[in-house]
Amino acid sequence: MALYLHGIHPPHRKNTAKKPVARMSAPATVTIPMAMHIGKPAIPTVKVGDLVKVGTKIGEADGGISANIHASVSGKVTKLVDYLLASGSVTTAVVIESDGEMAVSEDVCAPVVNSKDELIRAIRESGIVGLGGAGFPTHVKLDVEPEKIEYLIINGAECEPYITSDTVTMLTRGDDMAYAIRELNRVMGIANVIIGIENNKKEAIANMTEMAKSVTECSVTVKSLPTVYPQGGEKVLVYHTTGRKISAGKLPIDVGCIVLNCTTLATIGAYLRTGMPLTEKCVTVDGGTVKKAQNVMVPVGTSLKDLLDFCGGLTEDPEKIIYGGPIMGVTVVNTDCSVLKNTNAVLALTKKEAKLPKTTACIRCGSCVNTCPFSLAPVDIATAYEKKDAEELKALSVVTCMECGCCSFVCPANRPLVQINKLSKQLLKEEQQKEENK
Repeated sequence: MALYLHGIHPPHRKNTAKKPVARMSAPATVTIPMAMHIGKPAIPTVKVGDLVKVGTKIGEADGGISANIHASVSGKVTKLVDYLLASGSVTTAVVIESDGEMAVSEDVCAPVVNSKDELIRAIRESGIVGLGGAGFPTHVKLDVEPEKIEYLIINGAECEPYITSDTVTMLTRGDDMAYAIRELNRVMGIANVIIGIENNKKEAIANMTEMAKSVTECSVTVKSLPTVYPQGGEKVLVYHTTGRKISAGKLPIDVGCIVLNCTTLATIGAYLRTGMPLTEKCVTVDGGTVKKAQNVMVPVGTSLKDLLDFCGGLTEDPEKIIYGGPIMGVTVVNTDCSVLKNTNAVLALTKKEAKLPKTTACIRCGSCVNTCPFSLAPVDIATAYEKKDAEELKALSVVTCMECGCCSFVCPANRPLVQINKLSKQLLKEEQQKEENK
């Protein structure tokens, strides 16, 4: 299957890497969706008229794969509204009118954690999810038998263009990361930690190396990795840090590894020390239309309009605004959309930056096959999708695709290959549901 050695070299555009983080004060209102994570949406626990403070739980996780939601400002709940997510689905959102005080809830206190079960309950309570963009509930990822964990891999790759919020974490939040590592070692016995960072981030590598020296309770190694996209993909990262390959349909834990984003790790450390749940997020704000590109610490639920205004506004109407990076990011409907827990960047792009070249016929060059990290054949997947051939799509292992976009990036015909892969996976899912319903 995969060699994990393929990939692409997009332009870096890390314009904000060395800029200090600006902290945004409380906006007039925040709109906090109950779905900011993989899994079932949280169930609102507040009603119109309720007074809340920073850290007050306003959404209860619904079932195993879900996440708690907390107020990011103090003030009054004014509405419960339908909220359109970038995925096109609709969820409930809690609208809070800020009183400007950012008063902290009396419920916020450091959790008592002396066992694995207590740790999982605490992290579940915190609402922490994967902060590299995926949003998978962290308590679910860590809820495995400790003896199965041979390596904790910390993802500091941050290989997408523009985004530097993880780099800022590694430069400024080493103490939080070290605290989390010590606690994971104390409670779960995790003895080996590898921090994987692309070799173009020299300052982050140096800072993490010093942090690693401060942790004497377990082995912490910083590994300089090739600068290649998608270095941050879990399977790619596990291979480049440990040499272990993850088969199709398997997870990192199946080869003895757990992967956490570096900002996720820092947030765990801060929560275990203070009890403050996930209520704010460091977001890279960039793109050719942004007057003052920078990293901003933002209350979750802040509108993109308020965030962009904080960065000086825009020089012109953007052609496109996206959550995340330009390769795997998702276009937003408008600037009324909120900063979510897993928002690592907001890019407001010019026409030149967002322009998509004209699509032409496939020339069968094989570039998409040669560059795919998992050695898939996007050109053949596209043919099977056109025929709606579910069996062929299954044989071509389209479910293995991590939607990194390398195939689309290198295609000289500018074909929407990664989009077709996504649609192919959806087609397989629908066919499976039809079979189950027979």
